[in-house]
Order: sequence, then structure tokens, then C-alpha cells
Amino acid sequence: MISLQNLRLNRLAFYLCPAIILFFSCRNDSPLPADTTDWPSYLGGPSTSQYSALTQIDRDNVARLEVAWTYNSGDADPKNRSQIQCNPIIINGVLYATSPVLNLFALDAATGSEMWVFKPFENEYDSYGMGVNRGVAYWTDGQEERILYTVKSFLFAVDAKTGKPIRSFGDDGKVSLHKGLGRDVDDLFISSNTPGIVFEDLLILGQRVSEDMGAAPGHIRAFNVRSGEIEWIFHTIPQPGEFGYETWPADAWKEMGGANAWSGFSLDKERGVVYVPTGSASYDFYGGDRPGENLFANCVIALNARTGERIWHYQTVRHDLWDRDLPAPPTLVTVEHEGRSIDAVAQITKSSHIFLLNRDTGEPLFPVKEVPVPPSKLKGEQAWPTQPIPERPPVFSRERVQAKDLTNLSSDGAAHVKMRWGVYLEGEPFIPPSEQGTIIFPGLDGGGEWGGGAYDPESGNLFINASEMPWILQMLPYREGDDGLLATRGENVYRASCIGCHGPNMRGASVHPVPSIRNLKERMQKEEVIEIVRNGKGMMPSFGYLEDEQITAVAAYLLDSKEPLPESAKRQNKRAWKYPYALNGYQKFLDPDGYPAINPPWGTLNAVNLNTGVISWKVTLGEYPELVERGITNTGSESYGGPVVTASGLIFIAGTLDEKIRAFDKRDGRLLWEAKLPAAGFATPAVYAVGGKQYVVIACGGGKLGRKSGDAYVAFALPDEG
Repeated sequence: MISLQNLRLNRLAFYLCPAIILFFSCRNDSPLPADTTDWPSYLGGPSTSQYSALTQIDRDNVARLEVAWTYNSGDADPKNRSQIQCNPIIINGVLYATSPVLNLFALDAATGSEMWVFKPFENEYDSYGMGVNRGVAYWTDGQEERILYTVKSFLFAVDAKTGKPIRSFGDDGKVSLHKGLGRDVDDLFISSNTPGIVFEDLLILGQRVSEDMGAAPGHIRAFNVRSGEIEWIFHTIPQPGEFGYETWPADAWKEMGGANAWSGFSLDKERGVVYVPTGSASYDFYGGDRPGENLFANCVIALNARTGERIWHYQTVRHDLWDRDLPAPPTLVTVEHEGRSIDAVAQITKSSHIFLLNRDTGEPLFPVKEVPVPPSKLKGEQAWPTQPIPERPPVFSRERVQAKDLTNLSSDGAAHVKMRWGVYLEGEPFIPPSEQGTIIFPGLDGGGEWGGGAYDPESGNLFINASEMPWILQMLPYREGDDGLLATRGENVYRASCIGCHGPNMRGASVHPVPSIRNLKERMQKEEVIEIVRNGKGMMPSFGYLEDEQITAVAAYLLDSKEPLPESAKRQNKRAWKYPYALNGYQKFLDPDGYPAINPPWGTLNAVNLNTGVISWKVTLGEYPELVERGITNTGSESYGGPVVTASGLIFIAGTLDEKIRAFDKRDGRLLWEAKLPAAGFATPAVYAVGGKQYVVIACGGGKLGRKSGDAYVAFALPDEG
């Protein structure tokens, strides 16, 4: 029997405990994990597990979620070219995030009210299309607080309390990412979309570089968060005497680029180890000038976070010719494997494989086979003869297009697709690019992508959204030829450097929100075109590595000029492209109506059990609203941005072109709740609590997959009682 005194004490504890928990969770010396209230860093914490221990919102009440607040930054592109891919962080009740033009702001996380805004390039750059930013990093020494984030090729340090730049950091508050890479890259494209990770007084940072000729190297650098100075660098393209140097041609480090960590990092603070996922070497689709395995491209690398020294590495694609960048940070997990508890890293890939590696040694926990793959038919190319394929877990999406997979959405569309399918090379994965055209499936955007996976320690499941879109890789022979016109010379430059994004017909490739440049002479002058090509604008990188004559020539081609070749150009006859082939644009394999050329599902949400190496369940994710109106449902769609899993049994995810956010039951994938967003949420949600109330917030930036651009962050919560 419970005494009256005990009953009173229990009632008192019931009312006081939430206040006590909130008090301690907001203190710097909190005995509770910070992520019980905060979302302290990109993808939820240094493990990038995209997991929240909060339980207020659960299976029984999630259907009651409603909009708690909406914040509009007011700077979306009216031409629908801007995006927001930011996964915001929440520290002690303050939300930090970025807008479509990459302004940094702080909000009261309980109300969405604006506290301050930092504008990095006000009145200096075109406000629209400045690129994307997927998050920011937070550092504190217990007294001072800083937000570190990147915009294009600059790293900024901003006072977290005031929004003012830290003038003592770098050059008046910013550091150029062009500095400290070991060779002159001032004219080469460098940007940074994904936040670095903070370890002690270091910000460990990667970058995005060009995927074409003339790429900067993708070395990993650690910046001092107080001064902006580079404390260490790890060469992803090894230099003489460094491990992996022999996997490239001699002195490749002087010219080769890529092998960059654009998708972020995970960090084991206790071990002092940072885990680095890298992308392919440049040029992405032809490697005749880089025979070998090309370490450390396409690798998971474990580095000493204090010194940058390599501990181990594991290469997931050898001599990449398919743009198979590692698209997300490795997720730090603890699994039950063969009767033992093992700390591991789980690395998802665009090809829908998961490499589960021992966190200390890099050894695979499940067998990985070296599978023979076809040789390249392109002259000069030496495709690597085998590729590593995990036996478990199985791929979480289909991995080849067969006749039975071709669309039957309409009879005309089916006939068209079948005819095209018969032209292209198709078969097992890793068929090299070809002149004929090769089907790559999953496509260049996965499979898995930068949204990453959410890990549930209770079930051992890794939840991953996958896109199932076939793409076409076709290489065009590069031919040099002149008919006396500058524009003809410029066409070769265009085919080599511009066709990937702008397409063969200048209308814009299907995968990039780029404007049509047909009939450019009706709206631009020659000087304007030359300026943009040389220096870049918006999301378009600089092509400053081209010779002046080549830039002038491509401007003549774009403007349909009849200007003759100058005598100097006739004498020089320089090649705009050093390779014998160039990609014929980024092409999705679509039916005549613009839908994927295969039968659904076109997008899925998957639960992969990392303890057993099996797929626990799979459901479709997303729909096409216009097909739903025709009664065609449950198709799934491509998605960008990832899931979040909670201790209460929920998976929150947006990312689909139907502009919705959803909650699924983590046990079986059953849909429990969905809500319409003001624009598509191509980002990963954040889950946090303020004042004892739990919130789910998502950036609604749209701007991809033909969807309108937005400027909103929307937070959902349960309604207040009474």
C-alpha cells in the first residue's frame, strides 16, 4: 500500500522532474547527454546517427501534430532556382540555420522569432543562386560561443550570441578555402556545402571541387576555431613518400583533383578519431590519365582528429568512373555481431550498398567480395578489373534495369522506353561509361544520398531513403576542328566544359535547376557572358582555368556569333579539353512524359538491420500529385534529405517532391502522419525540446525536381493541453 506521504512525494516529483531535467540539460556541465534536449550538431551529433532520445511525441499522439511556428527568411528566388538543404542545429533553446541566399540566422527555437541575421556578402554578390548549405557548426569554451559555417569558398566565424563576425578569425572574420592546399588553386572552383565537425579547438573541414578537368585537390584540413589558421592537412591525393602515392601516376598530386570529402564527417570523441568519406577523382567519367586504384578517392578514412594522421582506410570503389562519391558521413554504430558487441561505422553508398566496418581497424564485419567487372571500351581507359561488393547487407534498392522493369505507365511511353533501352548497354553494376551509352542504376544521385541514414540503437536498424532513378552515361568523342569561325572553336569548349549542366540543346540538363541559355544573344552582351564564364555566378562555378581565347570562343558560340577566328587563335589552336571524350550531359532515363523509365517504386524508405545484415522492411516514399489525381498512387519518388529516428518509435522524413513531411512507425514502416509543407523539404529534419516541449523542424526550400523555391522553416509540435 502506498502511504499518503509517498503519494505526495511522487506527485511533487512528477511536477518537478521536467523542470529539473530542463535546468540541467541547458547547463554546460549537464550530467545528461546534450542531445536529450538539443540537436547540437549536423545530423544530430558527432556520430551523425540522426537519432533523438526524446519521447514526448510517440506513436499514439503523432497524428495530433500541428504547426507550432513558421519562419520566413524572405529571400527565396522568384525564378525557383534557390534551395534550402540545411539541417539546423539547436543549442540551449536557440536555432541556428541558413536562408536560401546563405544568410546565417538565429531563432528562438520555441517560437521561431528572429534573434539576429548575419549577411556574409550583402551588396557584393548576386543574391540568388549562391549555392546550398547543409548546416553549421557550433563551438564553445564555456564562455565564448561561435558559429562556423561556409559560403561558397569562404569559412566564417560568427558570434553565436550577437550574430557579429569574429574579426580576429582569419581575414577580418573569414578564411579563404583556396589557401593552404599545397599548390596554386586560386583560379579553380572550390566551395563547401556541408558543415565541418568540431573537435576540441579544431574545425575539420572538406570541400566541393570541380568534377571536370582543372579540379582542385580535395585535401582535408583542420582549422583553428580561434584564429582560422590551418593546424593540419591530410592529402587525399598522396605526395611522394606518403601512403598510397603509388596508386596514381607519378607526381599526380601536382595536377590531379577531386578525392574530396564534400558530404561531411563523423567523430568518435573518446577515441579522438574523425571518419572521412571521400568522392571520386576528377575527371569523374574518364580516368585515362590516372591509371591505378587512386587512393584516397572513394574511401572511408579514419584520421587522428588532433594530428590528421591516417589510422586506416577502406576503399569502396577502385578507379571510379561512375561518380560514385561516398554521399554521406559514416554513421557510428554499436552492433551485435557473432555474439559480440562491436563499435563500427556504417557507410551508405550511391549504389545502395552498406559497408559495415570495424571502427578501430576498418575491417568489414560481413564478407566483401572482389567481383570481376567489364573492361572499358574507351581508348586510353584502364578500368579496374574488380570492385568490392558486400555480401551483406543486400542492396537497399534495385541495382540493374531489366526488360521486366521497364515502364508500362502508358502504351506509347512503354514503346518509346523499350526502344531506347535496346540501344544502351545494360547489365550488372559497374559497366564502364561508353560511346554507346550505359545505363547506370541506381543513378548518379543514388540509391543513398547526402541525407544519410538514421540509426536506431534499440533495434539495430539503419533507416535509409533511396531514389530509384535510372540514368544514362554517354561519352562523346572530342574532336578538334575549325571552319574559320570563333563559334565553332567555342562549340568544342562548350561540349567539354558546359554540356554536363546546360545539356546538348542548352535548355538545361534534367538534374540541375539551371536556366535555359538558348537565344542568349537576345538578353546578354558578349562582355557579360565572358565575365560569367571566367568568374562564375550563383551555382555556376568559375571556369577561370580556361585560356582567354577559349572563354572568348565559348561566348561566341553561346551568342551564335559569326565572328571569324583571330589570327592568334589560328596559330595557337589550343585544345579546350585534354581528354578524348566528354560526358554528353547529365541525363536521366525518362519516359516521354518525364517520369522514370522503369516501373515503381521510384523511391523507398528502408530499414536495414546491421546486427543481422538483412532488410527488415521496405515501403514506398513519396508520390507524384498529378498521378494521384489519375488514381496512380504508391509510386514513390526521388528524395533529397534524410530521416530522423526517435526513441519513441518514430521516423520523421520529408525530402519528396510532393512537398510533404511524414512520420512512420519504426517497427514496420507504417505511415502514421503526414503534413503538407509550403515548399518541398529537401533537407533532414531536426528534433529537439525547449521548455519541456518537443519539436520537429524542417527547412522548406524546394527548388529541386521542378518544385517551387521556398524560404520557410516550419516547426511541428503537439497542441498545448487546455
